[in-house]
Amino acid sequence: MLETNRELRARRGALMEEARKLMAPDKPSREDMQRVDRLLLDADRLRVQIDQLERRTGAPPRAGFDDDRAVDSPEVRSAFRSYLRRGRAELTPDERSVLKWDSSEFRDMGTGGGNALQGTGGGYFVPIGFQSEVEQALKYYGPMLDGGIGMPRILDTATGQPLPWPTSNDSGITGELIGENQQVSDADVTLGNIVFGAFKISSKMVKVSLELLQDSAFDLEAYLKEQFAIRVGRTVNTYATVGTGSSQPQGIVTAAVAGGLSVAAAGASTNDGGAETGGTSIGSDDLTNLEHKIDPLYRPGARYMFHDTTLSLLKRVKDKYGRPLWTQSTRDSEPNTINGYQYVINNDMDQVPTQAGSPPATKNTVLFGALPKFVIRRVKALSVLRLAERFAEYGQVAFIGFYRFDSRLLDAGTHPIAYLTNTY
Repeated sequence: MLETNRELRARRGALMEEARKLMAPDKPSREDMQRVDRLLLDADRLRVQIDQLERRTGAPPRAGFDDDRAVDSPEVRSAFRSYLRRGRAELTPDERSVLKWDSSEFRDMGTGGGNALQGTGGGYFVPIGFQSEVEQALKYYGPMLDGGIGMPRILDTATGQPLPWPTSNDSGITGELIGENQQVSDADVTLGNIVFGAFKISSKMVKVSLELLQDSAFDLEAYLKEQFAIRVGRTVNTYATVGTGSSQPQGIVTAAVAGGLSVAAAGASTNDGGAETGGTSIGSDDLTNLEHKIDPLYRPGARYMFHDTTLSLLKRVKDKYGRPLWTQSTRDSEPNTINGYQYVINNDMDQVPTQAGSPPATKNTVLFGALPKFVIRRVKALSVLRLAERFAEYGQVAFIGFYRFDSRLLDAGTHPIAYLTNTY
Protein backbone atom coordinates (compact mmCIF):
# COMPACT_ATOMS: atom_id res chain seq x y z
CA MET A 1 0.00 0.00 0.00
CA LEU A 2 2.88 2.39 0.78
CA GLU A 3 4.31 1.79 -2.72
CA THR A 4 0.95 2.64 -4.22
CA ASN A 5 0.81 5.82 -2.17
CA ARG A 6 4.28 6.87 -3.37
CA GLU A 7 3.41 6.11 -6.97
CA LEU A 8 0.26 8.23 -6.79
CA ARG A 9 2.18 11.13 -5.25
CA ALA A 10 4.94 10.81 -7.89
CA ARG A 11 2.40 10.85 -10.71
CA ARG A 12 0.65 13.87 -9.23
CA GLY A 13 3.97 15.65 -8.77
CA ALA A 14 4.87 15.02 -12.42
CA LEU A 15 1.51 16.42 -13.56
CA MET A 16 1.93 19.55 -11.42
CA GLU A 17 5.48 20.07 -12.70
CA GLU A 18 4.38 19.77 -16.32
CA ALA A 19 1.58 22.27 -15.66
CA ARG A 20 4.09 24.74 -14.17
CA LYS A 21 6.32 24.49 -17.23
CA LEU A 22 3.40 25.13 -19.56
CA MET A 23 2.42 28.19 -17.52
CA ALA A 24 6.00 29.55 -17.47
CA PRO A 25 5.75 31.72 -20.66
CA ASP A 26 4.24 35.16 -20.26
CA LYS A 27 1.49 34.34 -22.76
CA PRO A 28 0.89 30.60 -22.96
CA SER A 29 -0.92 29.42 -26.05
CA ARG A 30 -4.54 28.36 -26.09
CA GLU A 31 -3.48 24.73 -26.57
CA ASP A 32 -1.12 24.99 -23.60
CA MET A 33 -3.92 26.38 -21.38
CA GLN A 34 -6.23 23.55 -22.40
CA ARG A 35 -3.44 21.09 -21.60
CA VAL A 36 -2.93 22.75 -18.19
CA ASP A 37 -6.65 22.42 -17.42
CA ARG A 38 -6.53 18.69 -18.18
CA LEU A 39 -3.37 18.24 -16.08
CA LEU A 40 -4.89 20.02 -13.09
CA LEU A 41 -8.06 17.98 -13.37
CA ASP A 42 -6.03 14.76 -13.39
CA ALA A 43 -3.98 16.04 -10.44
CA ASP A 44 -7.18 16.72 -8.46
CA ARG A 45 -8.40 13.20 -9.12
CA LEU A 46 -5.10 11.80 -7.88
CA ARG A 47 -5.36 14.02 -4.79
CA VAL A 48 -8.73 12.43 -3.98
CA GLN A 49 -7.26 8.94 -4.41
CA ILE A 50 -4.31 9.81 -2.16
CA ASP A 51 -6.61 11.18 0.57
CA GLN A 52 -8.81 8.10 0.45
CA LEU A 53 -5.78 5.81 0.61
CA GLU A 54 -4.24 7.66 3.57
CA ARG A 55 -7.51 7.64 5.51
CA ARG A 56 -7.80 3.91 4.92
CA THR A 57 -4.21 3.01 5.79
CA GLY A 58 -3.45 5.72 8.34
CA ALA A 59 -0.35 6.79 6.38
CA PRO A 60 0.50 10.45 7.08
CA PRO A 61 1.77 13.05 4.63
CA ARG A 62 5.49 13.74 4.75
CA ALA A 63 6.07 16.06 7.67
CA GLY A 64 3.39 18.46 6.52
CA PHE A 65 4.86 19.07 3.00
CA ASP A 66 2.83 18.44 -0.11
CA ASP A 67 3.73 17.72 -3.70
CA ASP A 68 2.38 20.96 -5.15
CA ARG A 69 4.85 23.06 -3.11
CA ALA A 70 8.59 22.70 -3.74
CA VAL A 71 10.25 21.43 -0.57
CA ASP A 72 13.43 23.38 -1.40
CA SER A 73 11.64 26.68 -1.98
CA PRO A 74 12.99 29.73 -0.05
CA GLU A 75 9.77 30.10 1.98
CA VAL A 76 9.81 26.48 3.13
CA ARG A 77 13.53 26.56 3.98
CA SER A 78 13.09 29.75 6.01
CA ALA A 79 10.08 28.40 7.90
CA PHE A 80 11.81 25.11 8.60
CA ARG A 81 14.89 26.91 9.96
CA SER A 82 12.58 28.84 12.30
CA TYR A 83 11.09 25.56 13.48
CA LEU A 84 14.54 24.13 14.23
CA ARG A 85 15.54 27.24 16.18
CA ARG A 86 12.36 27.99 18.12
CA GLY A 87 10.18 24.89 17.96
CA ARG A 88 6.70 24.36 16.56
CA ALA A 89 4.91 26.30 19.32
CA GLU A 90 6.75 29.54 18.45
CA LEU A 91 6.12 29.53 14.70
CA THR A 92 4.26 32.51 13.28
CA PRO A 93 0.92 31.91 11.52
CA ASP A 94 2.61 32.52 8.12
CA GLU A 95 5.34 29.97 8.91
CA ARG A 96 2.74 27.42 10.03
CA SER A 97 0.85 28.05 6.80
CA VAL A 98 3.97 27.50 4.69
CA LEU A 99 4.74 24.22 6.46
CA LYS A 100 1.02 23.31 6.60
CA TRP A 101 1.34 22.57 10.32
CA ASP A 102 -1.90 24.19 11.47
CA SER A 103 -3.56 20.82 11.91
CA SER A 104 -1.02 18.30 10.63
CA GLU A 105 -0.37 14.97 12.29
CA PHE A 106 3.20 14.13 13.31
CA ARG A 107 4.75 10.72 13.91
CA ASP A 108 8.21 9.51 14.81
CA MET A 109 10.04 6.90 12.79
CA GLY A 110 11.05 3.63 14.41
CA THR A 111 14.56 3.30 15.82
CA GLY A 112 15.12 -0.33 14.98
CA GLY A 113 14.80 -1.31 18.62
CA GLY A 114 11.77 -2.13 20.75
CA ASN A 115 9.80 0.75 19.22
CA ALA A 116 9.86 -0.59 15.66
CA LEU A 117 8.90 -3.68 13.77
CA GLN A 118 11.46 -6.38 14.56
CA GLY A 119 13.68 -7.75 11.84
CA THR A 120 17.26 -7.56 10.66
CA GLY A 121 17.63 -3.92 9.69
CA GLY A 122 14.07 -3.73 8.35
CA GLY A 123 12.70 -2.07 11.47
CA TYR A 124 14.69 1.10 10.85
CA PHE A 125 12.41 2.06 7.97
CA VAL A 126 9.04 1.21 9.55
CA PRO A 127 7.09 4.01 11.29
CA ILE A 128 5.56 3.30 14.69
CA GLY A 129 1.83 2.68 14.55
CA PHE A 130 -0.26 5.51 15.96
CA GLN A 131 -3.99 6.19 16.33
CA SER A 132 -4.93 9.83 15.85
CA GLU A 133 -7.67 9.78 18.49
CA VAL A 134 -7.61 10.07 22.29
CA GLU A 135 -9.84 7.68 24.22
CA GLN A 136 -11.28 9.72 27.07
CA ALA A 137 -12.96 8.36 30.18
CA LEU A 138 -16.54 9.58 30.25
CA LYS A 139 -18.53 10.41 33.38
CA TYR A 140 -21.85 12.21 33.44
CA TYR A 141 -22.13 14.94 36.04
CA GLY A 142 -25.32 16.93 35.57
CA PRO A 143 -27.62 19.17 33.56
CA MET A 144 -27.30 22.54 35.29
CA LEU A 145 -25.69 24.28 32.29
CA ASP A 146 -27.95 22.74 29.63
CA GLY A 147 -30.05 25.89 29.35
CA GLY A 148 -32.88 24.16 27.47
CA ILE A 149 -36.62 24.63 27.80
CA GLY A 150 -37.77 23.76 31.32
CA MET A 151 -34.19 23.74 32.64
CA PRO A 152 -32.37 26.17 34.97
CA ARG A 153 -32.09 29.56 33.30
CA ILE A 154 -28.70 30.79 32.04
CA LEU A 155 -28.01 34.52 32.40
CA ASP A 156 -24.88 35.82 30.63
CA THR A 157 -23.48 39.19 31.70
CA ALA A 158 -20.56 41.26 30.44
CA THR A 159 -19.24 42.13 33.91
CA GLY A 160 -19.20 40.53 37.34
CA GLN A 161 -20.53 43.48 39.33
CA PRO A 162 -23.31 42.73 41.88
CA LEU A 163 -26.57 42.20 40.03
CA PRO A 164 -29.77 42.81 42.07
CA TRP A 165 -32.89 40.99 40.86
CA PRO A 166 -36.09 42.65 42.17
CA THR A 167 -38.80 40.46 43.73
CA SER A 168 -42.41 41.10 44.66
CA ASN A 169 -44.67 39.01 46.88
CA ASP A 170 -48.26 40.21 46.94
CA SER A 171 -49.67 36.66 47.07
CA GLY A 172 -51.12 37.04 50.56
CA ILE A 173 -53.05 40.24 49.84
CA THR A 174 -56.58 40.37 48.52
CA GLY A 175 -58.95 43.20 47.80
CA GLU A 176 -61.82 44.12 50.13
CA LEU A 177 -65.52 44.75 50.04
CA ILE A 178 -66.46 48.15 51.41
CA GLY A 179 -69.63 50.03 51.90
CA GLU A 180 -70.62 53.46 50.64
CA ASN A 181 -68.54 56.28 52.12
CA GLN A 182 -66.27 53.76 53.93
CA GLN A 183 -62.50 54.26 54.18
CA VAL A 184 -60.31 51.70 52.41
CA SER A 185 -57.54 49.76 54.21
CA ASP A 186 -53.81 50.11 53.57
CA ALA A 187 -51.82 47.18 52.15
CA ASP A 188 -48.35 47.93 50.81
CA VAL A 189 -46.68 45.69 48.24
CA THR A 190 -43.89 43.52 49.67
CA LEU A 191 -40.75 44.14 47.63
CA GLY A 192 -37.26 42.70 47.86
CA ASN A 193 -34.31 41.64 45.76
CA ILE A 194 -31.97 38.77 45.17
CA VAL A 195 -28.35 39.76 44.53
CA PHE A 196 -26.18 37.77 42.14
CA GLY A 197 -22.41 37.95 42.61
CA ALA A 198 -19.56 36.42 40.60
CA PHE A 199 -17.55 33.67 42.27
CA LYS A 200 -14.32 32.61 40.56
CA ILE A 201 -13.30 29.01 40.05
CA SER A 202 -10.23 27.55 38.36
CA SER A 203 -9.61 24.48 36.26
CA LYS A 204 -6.39 23.82 38.23
CA MET A 205 -3.03 24.22 36.51
CA VAL A 206 -1.50 21.83 34.00
CA LYS A 207 2.23 22.02 33.16
CA VAL A 208 3.44 20.79 29.76
CA SER A 209 7.04 20.34 28.70
CA LEU A 210 8.32 22.16 25.63
CA GLU A 211 9.35 18.80 24.18
CA LEU A 212 5.77 17.54 24.43
CA LEU A 213 4.40 20.74 22.90
CA GLN A 214 6.80 20.46 19.96
CA ASP A 215 6.62 16.70 19.39
CA SER A 216 2.99 15.93 20.17
CA ALA A 217 0.79 14.51 17.43
CA PHE A 218 -2.12 16.55 18.78
CA ASP A 219 -2.91 20.21 19.28
CA LEU A 220 -2.31 20.08 23.03
CA GLU A 221 -3.46 23.64 23.64
CA ALA A 222 -6.85 22.95 22.04
CA TYR A 223 -7.08 19.63 23.91
CA LEU A 224 -6.37 21.29 27.27
CA LYS A 225 -8.94 24.01 26.62
CA GLU A 226 -11.56 21.33 26.03
CA GLN A 227 -10.56 19.50 29.22
CA PHE A 228 -10.65 22.75 31.20
CA ALA A 229 -14.19 23.39 29.97
CA ILE A 230 -15.23 19.94 31.20
CA ARG A 231 -13.52 20.47 34.57
CA VAL A 232 -15.25 23.82 34.99
CA GLY A 233 -18.58 22.30 33.95
CA ARG A 234 -18.29 19.67 36.69
CA THR A 235 -17.48 22.32 39.28
CA VAL A 236 -20.31 24.62 38.23
CA ASN A 237 -22.78 21.72 38.33
CA THR A 238 -21.73 20.77 41.87
CA TYR A 239 -21.98 24.28 43.30
CA ALA A 240 -25.20 25.01 41.39
CA THR A 241 -26.66 21.86 42.94
CA VAL A 242 -25.46 21.79 46.57
CA GLY A 243 -23.59 25.10 47.06
CA THR A 244 -24.27 26.59 50.49
CA GLY A 245 -24.91 30.15 49.30
CA SER A 246 -22.52 31.46 51.94
CA SER A 247 -19.17 32.52 50.39
CA GLN A 248 -20.10 30.34 47.43
CA PRO A 249 -22.98 30.03 44.94
CA GLN A 250 -26.35 28.82 46.16
CA GLY A 251 -27.29 25.34 44.98
CA ILE A 252 -30.77 24.41 43.85
CA VAL A 253 -31.07 21.79 46.60
CA THR A 254 -29.96 24.31 49.24
CA ALA A 255 -32.50 26.83 47.94
CA ALA A 256 -35.31 24.25 47.97
CA VAL A 257 -34.49 23.25 51.56
CA ALA A 258 -34.50 26.93 52.55
CA GLY A 259 -38.00 27.19 51.03
CA GLY A 260 -39.21 24.50 53.41
CA LEU A 261 -41.58 22.63 51.08
CA SER A 262 -40.55 19.10 52.07
CA VAL A 263 -42.13 15.66 51.94
CA ALA A 264 -40.78 12.75 53.99
CA ALA A 265 -40.81 9.54 51.94
CA ALA A 266 -43.16 6.89 53.31
CA GLY A 267 -41.87 4.23 50.91
CA ALA A 268 -43.55 1.63 48.74
CA SER A 269 -43.93 -2.08 48.20
CA THR A 270 -44.63 -3.70 44.85
CA ASN A 271 -47.94 -1.87 44.43
CA ASP A 272 -47.30 0.98 46.86
CA GLY A 273 -48.65 -0.88 49.88
CA GLY A 274 -46.15 0.83 52.16
CA ALA A 275 -44.44 -2.35 53.37
CA GLU A 276 -40.95 -1.00 52.79
CA THR A 277 -39.35 1.63 54.97
CA GLY A 278 -39.44 5.20 53.71
CA GLY A 279 -35.69 5.39 54.15
CA THR A 280 -34.84 3.02 51.33
CA SER A 281 -37.65 3.49 48.82
CA ILE A 282 -40.00 6.01 47.23
CA GLY A 283 -43.68 5.34 46.59
CA SER A 284 -46.23 6.78 44.22
CA ASP A 285 -47.94 8.60 47.09
CA ASP A 286 -44.61 10.28 47.93
CA LEU A 287 -44.36 11.76 44.45
CA THR A 288 -48.01 12.80 44.41
CA ASN A 289 -47.56 14.58 47.74
CA LEU A 290 -44.40 16.24 46.42
CA GLU A 291 -46.14 17.52 43.30
CA HIS A 292 -48.90 19.13 45.34
CA LYS A 293 -46.48 20.81 47.71
CA ILE A 294 -45.90 23.58 45.18
CA ASP A 295 -48.52 26.06 44.01
CA PRO A 296 -50.58 24.99 40.95
CA LEU A 297 -49.18 27.94 38.99
CA TYR A 298 -45.69 26.41 39.25
CA ARG A 299 -46.74 22.92 38.09
CA PRO A 300 -47.24 23.45 34.32
CA GLY A 301 -43.87 22.58 32.77
CA ALA A 302 -42.43 21.49 36.13
CA ARG A 303 -39.83 18.72 36.23
CA TYR A 304 -38.29 16.22 38.59
CA MET A 305 -34.57 16.20 39.33
CA PHE A 306 -32.74 13.28 40.94
CA HIS A 307 -29.67 11.03 40.85
CA ASP A 308 -29.40 8.31 38.20
CA THR A 309 -29.68 5.57 40.87
CA THR A 310 -32.95 7.16 42.01
CA LEU A 311 -34.27 6.86 38.47
CA SER A 312 -33.32 3.18 38.53
CA LEU A 313 -35.42 2.78 41.69
CA LEU A 314 -38.39 4.75 40.34
CA LYS A 315 -38.50 2.68 37.14
CA ARG A 316 -39.53 -0.29 39.31
CA VAL A 317 -42.20 1.51 41.36
CA LYS A 318 -45.90 1.03 40.54
CA ASP A 319 -49.03 2.77 41.70
CA LYS A 320 -51.87 1.12 43.66
CA TYR A 321 -53.27 -0.27 40.43
CA GLY A 322 -50.01 -1.91 39.35
CA ARG A 323 -49.13 0.67 36.71
CA PRO A 324 -45.48 1.80 36.44
CA LEU A 325 -44.76 5.40 37.37
CA TRP A 326 -42.07 5.56 34.67
CA THR A 327 -43.49 5.86 31.15
CA GLN A 328 -41.28 5.35 28.12
CA SER A 329 -41.97 7.62 25.17
CA THR A 330 -43.12 6.01 21.93
CA ARG A 331 -41.99 8.99 19.81
CA ASP A 332 -38.50 10.34 19.23
CA SER A 333 -39.56 13.91 19.95
CA GLU A 334 -41.23 13.10 23.26
CA PRO A 335 -39.25 12.49 26.48
CA ASN A 336 -39.83 9.76 29.03
CA THR A 337 -41.81 10.79 32.11
CA ILE A 338 -42.24 9.96 35.80
CA ASN A 339 -45.83 10.25 37.04
CA GLY A 340 -46.59 12.25 33.90
CA TYR A 341 -43.79 14.84 34.38
CA GLN A 342 -40.44 15.11 32.62
CA TYR A 343 -37.27 14.56 34.65
CA VAL A 344 -33.55 15.35 34.52
CA ILE A 345 -30.61 13.42 35.94
CA ASN A 346 -28.22 15.25 38.28
CA ASN A 347 -25.56 13.04 39.84
CA ASP A 348 -24.56 15.72 42.34
CA MET A 349 -27.81 15.04 44.23
CA ASP A 350 -28.14 12.63 47.16
CA GLN A 351 -28.87 8.99 46.45
CA VAL A 352 -31.56 7.03 48.23
CA PRO A 353 -29.70 5.40 51.18
CA THR A 354 -29.30 1.62 51.24
CA GLN A 355 -27.50 1.27 54.60
CA ALA A 356 -28.72 2.50 57.96
CA GLY A 357 -26.81 5.39 59.47
CA SER A 358 -26.02 5.88 63.14
CA PRO A 359 -27.61 8.27 63.86
CA PRO A 360 -30.05 8.03 60.93
CA ALA A 361 -29.12 10.35 58.07
CA THR A 362 -31.58 12.43 56.05
CA LYS A 363 -30.97 12.66 52.30
CA ASN A 364 -32.58 15.14 49.92
CA THR A 365 -33.20 12.75 47.06
CA VAL A 366 -35.82 14.30 44.75
CA LEU A 367 -36.64 17.84 43.65
CA PHE A 368 -39.82 18.88 41.87
CA GLY A 369 -40.88 22.25 40.59
CA ALA A 370 -40.30 25.10 38.17
CA LEU A 371 -36.60 24.61 37.39
CA PRO A 372 -36.33 27.79 35.23
CA LYS A 373 -36.82 29.79 38.44
CA PHE A 374 -33.26 28.77 39.30
CA VAL A 375 -30.84 31.15 37.54
CA ILE A 376 -27.14 30.61 36.79
CA ARG A 377 -25.32 33.88 36.14
CA ARG A 378 -22.23 33.52 33.92
CA VAL A 379 -19.65 36.27 33.45
CA LYS A 380 -18.28 36.17 29.91
CA ALA A 381 -16.59 32.95 28.79
CA LEU A 382 -13.96 30.59 30.16
CA SER A 383 -10.58 32.36 30.22
CA VAL A 384 -7.55 30.15 29.52
CA LEU A 385 -4.11 31.56 30.37
CA ARG A 386 -0.80 30.37 28.94
CA LEU A 387 2.05 30.87 31.42
CA ALA A 388 5.14 30.79 29.22
CA GLU A 389 7.63 32.38 31.65
CA ARG A 390 6.76 31.06 35.10
CA PHE A 391 8.31 27.61 34.63
CA ALA A 392 10.78 28.55 31.90
CA GLU A 393 13.77 27.20 33.85
CA TYR A 394 12.13 23.77 33.79
CA GLY A 395 11.40 23.99 30.07
CA GLN A 396 7.67 23.95 30.79
CA VAL A 397 4.61 25.94 29.80
CA ALA A 398 1.64 26.03 32.19
CA PHE A 399 -2.04 26.36 31.32
CA ILE A 400 -4.90 27.31 33.63
CA GLY A 401 -8.54 28.26 33.14
CA PHE A 402 -10.73 30.69 35.14
CA TYR A 403 -14.51 31.03 35.19
CA ARG A 404 -16.87 33.34 37.08
CA PHE A 405 -20.48 32.55 37.91
CA ASP A 406 -23.17 32.64 40.59
CA SER A 407 -26.49 30.87 41.05
CA ARG A 408 -29.65 31.75 42.98
CA LEU A 409 -33.29 30.65 43.15
CA LEU A 410 -35.78 33.36 42.18
CA ASP A 411 -38.02 32.78 45.18
CA ALA A 412 -40.19 35.80 45.96
CA GLY A 413 -41.81 33.97 48.85
CA THR A 414 -44.08 31.24 47.47
CA HIS A 415 -41.29 28.67 46.89
CA PRO A 416 -41.33 27.24 43.33
CA ILE A 417 -39.42 24.03 44.16
CA ALA A 418 -40.20 21.28 46.72
CA TYR A 419 -38.00 18.38 47.86
CA LEU A 420 -38.36 14.80 49.06
CA THR A 421 -36.31 13.35 51.93
CA ASN A 422 -35.32 9.79 52.77
CA THR A 423 -34.18 9.12 56.34
CA TYR A 424 -32.44 5.85 57.17
